[in-house]
Amino acid sequence: MTRFLADRLISIILTMAAVITITFFMMHSVPGGPFARDKEAPPEVIRALEAKYHLDEPLYAQYARYVRGLLAGDLGPSFQKIGVSVNDVIKQSIPPSFRLGCVTIFFVLLLGIPAGILSAARRDYMPDYVIRFLSTLGQTIPSFVLATLLLYIFSTKLRVLPTFGLKTWKHYVLPGIALGGYSLSFVTRLVRSSMLEALGQDYIRTARAKGVPEFQVFFKHALRNSLIPVVTYVGPLIATIVTGSFVVERVFAIPGMGKFFVDSITNRDYTVLMGLTILDAALLCAAVLAVDMLYGLIDPRIKSER
Repeated sequence: MTRFLADRLISIILTMAAVITITFFMMHSVPGGPFARDKEAPPEVIRALEAKYHLDEPLYAQYARYVRGLLAGDLGPSFQKIGVSVNDVIKQSIPPSFRLGCVTIFFVLLLGIPAGILSAARRDYMPDYVIRFLSTLGQTIPSFVLATLLLYIFSTKLRVLPTFGLKTWKHYVLPGIALGGYSLSFVTRLVRSSMLEALGQDYIRTARAKGVPEFQVFFKHALRNSLIPVVTYVGPLIATIVTGSFVVERVFAIPGMGKFFVDSITNRDYTVLMGLTILDAALLCAAVLAVDMLYGLIDPRIKSER
């Protein structure tokens, strides 16, 4: 296990180094600059700003300075928000996205796994047909279409749910459904297909031949083995959802990471864009590592192989 963790940590370090390097040089290869405006500022003003933020230095020197700051936990200053650092932007944007992401993940797992189990248990019966129809429909509707439809029905027509912000529990309902609609549908179909595959294995037929109760066969043997694909999908999904969705956050006016990510692209705020990208990559790497660790708990055979 120690060797396994060491290999994974080395892989994460190399991945993060590649993300940092590629993101840095791609941002600096984009035409224009962070101080470009519709009305051009005087050249001396632009030179002064570039000198202040060390943008007049060679690119390798800027890269070395940025890496030193990262190692010290400093993501640098924002080029567009005076007196605001990237660390401050992240501290401000993470809580809304994180809260909405946790609600969405809870919603996806709470409904997706039982729905997939029910669909597999009642295969080719009415519940299975209904669940498959709804899950297929959920995978075909884009999040912005679903968000707009939810706003029109529950906010404009029925006036039962708020339209923007995250002040009360009611504010989480519509963006949570819009953000998790596709994932809920995918998890439902994934659980169903995994359960059906597990139920067709030889060890299930052997357990039934030995007289093991059907409930125990279904939930102890089939469900446990069918959760591996679900964990594989849900792990990175958590990292993706808790870092925000610029579409859903735009529609519901949520000041999360998605909004700041889009604003940093529009304003060419290099440091904010790189900081949010690096944070997203770090969370994704952590989620993948957690998934690898969970494999051993779900299936002891994987642990023994390691």
